Order: sequence, then structure tokens, then C-alpha cells
Amino acid sequence: MIDTDDGFAPLLTRRAQADPAGLFARYEGLALTFGELDRMASELAIWIRGIGLARGDAVALMIRNSPIALALLFAIAKARAVWVPINVQSRGENLGYIIDHARPKLIIAEGELHAVIADSGAKLDAVRLLSVEAAQQMAAGTDSTWREPSPAADDTFAVMYTSGTTGRPKGVLVSHRMLRLSGEAVALVSAAQGGDVMFMWEPLYHIGGAQMIVLPLIRNVTLAMVAQFSASRFWQQVRSHKATHIHFLGGILQILLKQPPSGLDRTHGARIAWGGGCPREIWRPFEERFGTPIRECYGMTECSSITTYNDNGVVGSVGRPAPWFEVELIGPTGAPVAQGERGEIVVRTSLPGAITRGYLANPEATARALRGDAFHTGDLGSFDADRNMYFHGRMTDNVRVRGENVSAMEVEQIAAKHPAIEDCAMIGVAAEVGEQEIKLFVKRKAGEALDAAELSAWLGERLAPYQNPRYIVMVGDFERTASQRIMKHKLAAHPAAAWDRTPNR
Repeated sequence: MIDTDDGFAPLLTRRAQADPAGLFARYEGLALTFGELDRMASELAIWIRGIGLARGDAVALMIRNSPIALALLFAIAKARAVWVPINVQSRGENLGYIIDHARPKLIIAEGELHAVIADSGAKLDAVRLLSVEAAQQMAAGTDSTWREPSPAADDTFAVMYTSGTTGRPKGVLVSHRMLRLSGEAVALVSAAQGGDVMFMWEPLYHIGGAQMIVLPLIRNVTLAMVAQFSASRFWQQVRSHKATHIHFLGGILQILLKQPPSGLDRTHGARIAWGGGCPREIWRPFEERFGTPIRECYGMTECSSITTYNDNGVVGSVGRPAPWFEVELIGPTGAPVAQGERGEIVVRTSLPGAITRGYLANPEATARALRGDAFHTGDLGSFDADRNMYFHGRMTDNVRVRGENVSAMEVEQIAAKHPAIEDCAMIGVAAEVGEQEIKLFVKRKAGEALDAAELSAWLGERLAPYQNPRYIVMVGDFERTASQRIMKHKLAAHPAAAWDRTPNR
């Protein structure tokens, strides 16, 4: 078992002292060394302390990826403050809720987002709001010798709000140990080797990005960071950065497969694609087109990001538990389910501190998830004969139609195979009589024509009658989380008109 008692923050100072010119990352081609990152982080930590913030005070960051964003994360860790990451796309009531719930004493945000924050309805009377440039200028030139002790591994490092795809986000308490473990798990999933370059598009305000700041500190690898995900530029960026690894979340692989064929499809240079959310149906097509083996994992922020990982290539499986976790699948009575049957994924750990202590100021949600020594994920999984696990979506992402349970994940994966569809999402809506009806939202590929009636007939040949959506809505685009997942909770109020398969029913 690995030793995580020093968390992750002290590792940067050690690397900076041992190899100050060593490369931590390149951001859009700009080199950032261990020595420079540690110096910037120390200056910012001293400034944070100097403006009156104490250990445990919350600092919210609403900023895009950049070298200063990296430095701020390590500065907050050094100062033993608590990081509250906020998606730069957050707006309105949801943004105001996060700010009011987290109660940060300092918010550092991109300049153009200050008006967005002011319009969110958040109570800002006791909050200091600064731009990234102002914070950087105030910290520049201060003494960069940090003399305070390192944080304890189980101190809270961050309050990371869940994506909120189906409701109000919950603030997950993430310790220094948990972030360290997330990096250790990335090393396992990705099979990282010395000299590897990890292409990084994912934002730091999502656990998929945050966990990457640990990797160069525990393995001889470099991060190749870009400002944001771009499907059209993706493989060119991978090639120009000489990246050996790409990371996928949400619908990234599906989006890449929908791009026109290119000479880069087999000349990009990446050796491994790792991450979570690869449907069984596109696993082999992706590998065959791009020549990059899939290494799939499953996890959530509450369990140090990654719980299981697939290192044996079994198509469709999310693999087996990381060394510090145990996984059980239970049915409605709490008893383990039989092989092949679906049950709730329940996680236990042999390493105290690997699972969150709970949710910030939300004892009800904490009590639902943490029962005894187990974390109840609310996700569905099944085991095969070799104890490889398969993920079947959220328990709450099922719809009850005429006595049958319909999995949104299964309907979406079938619909996504239509050649004119770029992405789609299914929700349940109230039926006039009985339980629910299925409503499917569809984004067409650019330049493609798609008729709702034609799509319905196409789906009818591939889905059971009770699975075939009654309503189909064509949309220009979807609102997405930081991990590119569609924000389903907003679809129920979508103003676009729906086509009805059975209008006279």
C-alpha cells in the first residue's frame, strides 16, 4: 500500500529543491518548471496569509486553466486554506447557491466574470472579489520563502461541487490525501511511464483536471495543457505536444468519432486513451480508427476520483478496484446480487481517509451516502464471472414506462449510433395516465438533416416498444458540465417544441 500521509502539497517543494529546472507542464507550449511553480505558489500563499485569510478559510476560484491557476491551487494547499472550484460557465441562481453555500472569504475570478458573479444573487458583502491579474500583481515580488508547516493529509483541501446534472450540486469534502490518491490512481489507470506526456484539456475546476496536478510529482511525466477541449483541433494538439496519453470523460470519445476522417487519425502519436465513459459499442471502433487502446475506469469525487480500472482490456468493463478499495453490489434488500445481476455500487476502503467525510453543510445527503464503513454511490453495476465490473448508469437515471424500467444510458447509446446524431440525452416526463413517458433530446451533426419521425422509426427497429421515446426534441446544442456531460436537469424546461410519436393517445 502506498504512503499518502504527506498528502500532495509537500511533494512540489521537494521536486523544486531536487530538480528546479525540471518540467512540470507546458501550457499552450509555455514551459512551467517545478522551481517556477513552487516560487509562484509560495508568493501567492504568503499573500493569501497577508490579506488576513487563516487556515480553513475558503478561497473560490472561477478561472480557466493557466500557469497562475496551477500556482493558486498549490498556494491554497500551502496556506492550508480550502479551495472552492467554480465552473467558469456557471450562471445565475446555481452560481449564487454555490457561493452562498461555500461562504468563501475570497473569490478570484476572470475579470469578465465579475458581473456574472454580481448578478448571481449571491451575498457578497463579506467576500473579497479580485481578478486573476490583480491577485498576481499583489503577490508578485513578495518573499517566496514559505515557512509554515505542511497541511495534514486528512485536512480538507477542497469543497468540490458535484456536476449537478440532476439537481442541486453537493459540496464534496476532498482532503489532501484524497487528491493524492486520485493522482496515484491516474498513474495506475493510464499505465504512466517515465517520459510520458499527458495531454490535458480538462479544466482544473473538475476532479478530472485537478487530479492531474499530482501526477508530475509522483511519476516522471509532464502535463501538456491546452485552454479547452476542441474536437476539431484535438488530434493536431495531441501531435504538436508530442502527447503519449489522452484522457476522456463524458461524451468525448463519441464526439471525436463523429469528426470527419483525417490523416491525423493514425499519426497523432498518442499511445493510450484512458478515462471514464466509453460505451461498449464504440470501444473497438475507436481503437480501430485511432489506433489507441482504451483503458477505462469508474469513480466519483467522493471516493478519491477513481475506484476501479480496467487493465485487462475486457471490452465494456470498468475493471476491478484500486488496491485501496473494495466494491460490493447490493440489491434493494441490502444483500449482494448474483453474478450478472445489477446492484448498487457500494465502496469500502482499507485506507482510512480514501473516502470523503461527507458533504459540506448537508447532513442528510451525508447520511444517505455514508452508512457504516461504506459509501453508497447511487450507481448501478454488475460483475462477470471474473469480477470485472460493468457500469449501468445512475439509479436515478431510469424511467418507469408502463411497468418497465428504462435505462437512459441504454437508450442514449442506441440513439447515438444514428449517423446524423452528434449527441443526445433522454429524460422521463409525466404521462397523462400512469407512470412516465420518454423524451429524447437530439443534437444533429453539422450539415446533416434528420427528421423526428424518421428517427423514431429507426429507433423502433432497435429498441423495445416501451423504450422507444414518445417525444423527440431537436436542439442546437446542450448545456454541459465541466466534464462535458449534458446537464439533464435543465432539459425539462427546454422551450423547443417536441415531436410526439403518439399524438392521439
